[in-house]
Amino acid sequence: MTTGRDQLMNRAIGVALLVVGVLLLVWGINASDSVGSQISETFTGKPTDKSMWMIIGGCVSGITGLGLLLFSGKHGGTA
Repeated sequence: MTTGRDQLMNRAIGVALLVVGVLLLVWGINASDSVGSQISETFTGKPTDKSMWMIIGGCVSGITGLGLLLFSGKHGGTA
């Protein structure tokens, strides 16, 4: 059984991951719209690896943070 302190810690980590995820997502989208990325995309046909990893990392971090916020301390198992 999770205690109130554990739930608070999970929620704090969830908020931090959600914020980091949103920041990475915005930063990755901005990086993919940069002049350097557009030039690279012109020659290679795909966005730069850096912008793609930031977008992917932002999505994963955001989904994990949201999951922690929504489901922390709500499992039905017995201790």
